[in-house]
Amino acid sequence: MTAGAGGRHPARLVLPFAALAASLVAWDLIVRLNDLPPYVLPGPGLVLATLVQDWAILWQSLAITLVTTFEGFAAATVIGLALAVLFSQSKWLEYCFFPYAVILQVTPVIAIAPLLLIYLPQQLAVVTCAGIVAFFPVLSNATLGLNSADRNLVGLFTLYRASRWQTLRYLRWPAALPAIMGGLRIAGGLSLIGAVVAEIAAGAAGSGSGLAYRIAESGYRLNIPRMFAALLLLSIAGIVIYMALALVSHLVLRRWHESALGKDM
Repeated sequence: MTAGAGGRHPARLVLPFAALAASLVAWDLIVRLNDLPPYVLPGPGLVLATLVQDWAILWQSLAITLVTTFEGFAAATVIGLALAVLFSQSKWLEYCFFPYAVILQVTPVIAIAPLLLIYLPQQLAVVTCAGIVAFFPVLSNATLGLNSADRNLVGLFTLYRASRWQTLRYLRWPAALPAIMGGLRIAGGLSLIGAVVAEIAAGAAGSGSGLAYRIAESGYRLNIPRMFAALLLLSIAGIVIYMALALVSHLVLRRWHESALGKDM
């Protein structure tokens, strides 16, 4: 690593925190100078105090939301990768079923959630919503990656009479890993969004206990500080999920792919 590159890393770490500090100061000044009541806009200090005071309730709800998120993400990953492998082996299957994946992607999940809550048990319906939102990025990126192997290498494998499994294992899958990891990073955050949307729908249906339900409940009761505290927890959860998946991607690709070579986490 060059000296110039090393000098840029501290700035990359410090600048986001500096921007956050400036935003918090501006937020606090706006509340104080305009004497805004907490039910209109609570100050950052009050939000943090509420987070500490209501930690037991908010943490329990966050744990429920995270379980739903991880279950939906796992289901989307398994199903999306399996279908991508099938599509890479048969163009007929891709032509037949990929348009339906597109339809599923463009249909608003907020419209699907109430129907799923009617036909499925509540927890399964919520997990299904999270999986639906996260499914398409995994499928599309993996399909693109598996179909993007170098045609010359594919011809070489064919020349040496490699089986479909050998071509998939030793050529297509390694070539697709960067695209797959990119899809997983996107899907991680989307699964959290799907879980939040489904929990709001479940709360509207009269049952719910996740963090999104607490946000809706706080809005109904005009407990705006708790709403902000819950939103803060959701944001932190989304950042942690993305960073964890980015770390996994870095560890998988760091020794051979250009996108990760020479980068320090």
